Amino acid sequence: QVQLVESGGGLVQAGGSLRLSCAASGRAFSNYAMGWFQQAPEKEREFVAAITWTGGYTHYRDSVKGRFTISRDTAKNTVYLQMNSLKPEDTAVYYCAANQYGIAAPTIKYDYWGQGTQVTVSS
Repeated sequence: QVQLVESGGGLVQAGGSLRLSCAASGRAFSNYAMGWFQQAPEKEREFVAAITWTGGYTHYRDSVKGRFTISRDTAKNTVYLQMNSLKPEDTAVYYCAANQYGIAAPTIKYDYWGQGTQVTVSS
């Protein structure tokens, strides 16, 4: 059974930083791609960033380029999202997800999801 468990969310002032972690378990992820999504109150879930598990190819939404960095530690089966220069509009629940196609892109169907971690950025 695949499990994705996010951690690292919290309350931070605008301009601050947070690092989210996603611990993956339950299978080998070598052929998978991992993504981060966000869902703000009363809004649809939005793609943030994705990375291939082995190749390290990354893809970002334009509005987070230069501020967010996605990475993975294959030895720890963990994916990270380093978020710098945070803005109030980054406030959302952040979800980790995995897709079996190994494609780091927003339009791919993601098969597994974590429970989410809240990020709140105060102005």
